Amino acid sequence: MFLDPYFRRDGADIWISAEQGSRFAKRVAGDFNPIHDAASKRFCVPGDLLFALVLSTQGLSQRMAFGFPGMLGSEIPLRIAETGAGRLAVQDAKGKTYLEVSREGETSRDPAVIEALVRGYVRFSGRNFPHILVPLMREHGVMINTQRPLIVYESMSFELQRLDLEAPALELVDSRLEVRGKRGEARLYFALKQGRETIGSGFKKLVLSGLREFQEEQIQALVDRYAGWKAAYEAG
Repeated sequence: MFLDPYFRRDGADIWISAEQGSRFAKRVAGDFNPIHDAASKRFCVPGDLLFALVLSTQGLSQRMAFGFPGMLGSEIPLRIAETGAGRLAVQDAKGKTYLEVSREGETSRDPAVIEALVRGYVRFSGRNFPHILVPLMREHGVMINTQRPLIVYESMSFELQRLDLEAPALELVDSRLEVRGKRGEARLYFALKQGRETIGSGFKKLVLSGLREFQEEQIQALVDRYAGWKAAYEAG
């Protein structure tokens, strides 16, 4: 399984180290959010890695929804439990839930199909900042705290018309930001494409915290730092 380098098993438990989570974010998703740096005091496992683990172990269904009620730190033993008809949860030994999943329709367990969708989705997800969110913040005249940037992945859902996927790509269809004081909810609507054919649709919701008045110089400095983190990683 292509995810093998990014987690380990110990009996029925799944473990993810900070190094594994950070490598997945950077190598697979192209995500250089500092909360996914292995050395960060605020480190959390990428939600996209939990999403990928669920699909790789439980299969890909035509209609799926994912909610992230808690942020997961490193080295916490996890299990994927059935919590009801068509419902799953990624939980720790104390029953705390980090990912809730609902699913309907036909299911594929073809590893090639699942890997194709995971790679297509996480590539899109890794481009959320700065390519989508910065123009959205600029449009609404707000920005996150550029000194302590925090963007939280809250939920995502999609519906597929077919499961014989080869190299699906996600294209942004619409993006919206609702501002409520210092908090914002961004909704990113996407189409799943196979070649020129649209084979599905979905949306992703992100929470932006610590909003303040948009300052072009400050946000550009953050974008430049982000590009610097990426360049430094790629340079080894």
